[in-house]
Amino acid sequence: MLELAGIIILGILAQWVAWKFKIPAILPLILIGLLVGPVAAEFLSEDGSKWIEPVWNGKKGLFPGDGLYYFVSLAISIILFEGGLTLKRSEIRNVGPVITKLITLGASVTFLGGAIAAHYLFGLGWDLSFLFAGLIIVTGPTVITPILRNIPLRRDISAVLKWEGILIDPIGALVAVLVFEFISVGGEIGFTKTALMEFGKIVLFGTTFGFTFAHALVYAINKKFIPHYLLNVVSLSVVLLVFVESELFAHESGLLAVVVMGMVIGNSKLESIKELLYFKESLSVLLISILFILLAANINYQDLVLLLRWESLFLFLAVVFIIRPLAVFLSATQSKLKTKEKLFISWVGPRGIVAAGIASLFGSKLTAQGAPGAAYITPLVFMIVLGTVLLNATTARLVAKLLKVFLKHSDGILIIGASKVSRLIAKYLMDNGRHVVLVDNNQHNINLAYKDGIEAYQQNIYSDELNDNIEFNDMGYLLALTGNANINKFALESYAQHFGQQGSFRLASNQELEDPNFSKKGLFTANNDYNSLANVADNYPDIHEVLIKDAAHFKQVMQELEEAENKIPLFVKMANDSIQIASDTDQSLLGSLNKNSSVVYLGKAM
Repeated sequence: MLELAGIIILGILAQWVAWKFKIPAILPLILIGLLVGPVAAEFLSEDGSKWIEPVWNGKKGLFPGDGLYYFVSLAISIILFEGGLTLKRSEIRNVGPVITKLITLGASVTFLGGAIAAHYLFGLGWDLSFLFAGLIIVTGPTVITPILRNIPLRRDISAVLKWEGILIDPIGALVAVLVFEFISVGGEIGFTKTALMEFGKIVLFGTTFGFTFAHALVYAINKKFIPHYLLNVVSLSVVLLVFVESELFAHESGLLAVVVMGMVIGNSKLESIKELLYFKESLSVLLISILFILLAANINYQDLVLLLRWESLFLFLAVVFIIRPLAVFLSATQSKLKTKEKLFISWVGPRGIVAAGIASLFGSKLTAQGAPGAAYITPLVFMIVLGTVLLNATTARLVAKLLKVFLKHSDGILIIGASKVSRLIAKYLMDNGRHVVLVDNNQHNINLAYKDGIEAYQQNIYSDELNDNIEFNDMGYLLALTGNANINKFALESYAQHFGQQGSFRLASNQELEDPNFSKKGLFTANNDYNSLANVADNYPDIHEVLIKDAAHFKQVMQELEEAENKIPLFVKMANDSIQIASDTDQSLLGSLNKNSSVVYLGKAM
């Protein structure tokens, strides 16, 4: 009981540490696991036992017999299902040729290059070498996002790294699963007719079960056969059922089945897909927290000693300095990316949670089967994971500055709310050369923004999704323009530090405007609330500019606009085309005005 409670407590503590210090959670999880496992057994325990012993050893342990293998299998199946849910066909079509090549050509280069390096450096058989290579294909959003979250990069670079991590996660897992299954059915005879038939059986049952049960679950949910309060737990039970049933019909086909099931459901017209994703994401966090402490603790000190040879360093250097850059540069040929941008993308390639989890699962099973060299699989993959995460987490910001892909000025504008008012303002700012992003939880508003050619995302600001979106790294201004005063206040309190370093503004509420003691200084459209803005936008959906002569003329124009019922001042456009929030109380703004400045307002033309 003490060990099980300790794993959960330490796992959640590691997740908090990762959040606090903005590092990938896999780093503290694996380090804690190594500390309470092989390190404790070798250096800290008087009797040479681990503080947390995952496998039953006659005295203590959480999982007797094959219990750990079964737990890891079920946990990985849920994690892979959640990864499959995020893989959308539309995203593959729209992410661009560079990302498409990275998850196809780039993955192939890594697969081939990693196998060659493992074979010739460690003398592993080609089957295990390709298994190792398949495991190090994946990067994953859970390791990429924390590293890049606080590095303001050009949007092209952020988009490439983000979408590569999201799309290659289930693809890499699928490759590793298929290679492992081929090894399992082939053994020493390898490419025999029997092995190929067994492999075909695994692929057939895995894809069939995943595809069939996915459609059945979607149909049951959409037809309301499942009550809402049971939706998430029924979905979880179906995932486990698919995994187990597929395993019964074709051994080792369960992981393939759940990946296929996740991909099919993620691309279906399921009304509750977001709710399902939130539940699976929360469950995955808990499982990952438990899983990686267990997996790292299960490694023996003798396994770590296997890495104490020069070949380990050479393999790591080959992955980082040869295989990854080769994959990126081949994938980015004939693209608009500059050489320095390709170099940065080459540098940032941390391996992720799926790689470490599946490596431990497959490595332990192949070792138990007596496969020659199988003992190297888990420690080698853990070395690549820990090494690349540590390297990228500590050097990514410095490398970005050295390569000059680091944005010196974050002048993008993030607008909370995608109503008609927000869309009019966003369109004006875009026409004046600013990067603008709208965020709203209302899909209808997001669709209207798309029609206007505005970049928009459907996200709930009460979740952590906003901070996790590395494509928002160039946001320097935050405007909260929703009709809900509480949402506007929450947006500034929660996100101003991250997105509004150069300025954060929100609409005043009706109650604030009626309060004689309310200070209007610094607020966007300080004399108007959302209702007055929306009313003017409905009747006069145009934004105009008025040239001003000097500070006195500016104050006169501002007074006329504020007194008019159908005109609302928004911005001041300076002579150098910079744009500032309109405020006649801002002394620094008044001092920088000249005859080429303009007041920008919404409403009826003057």
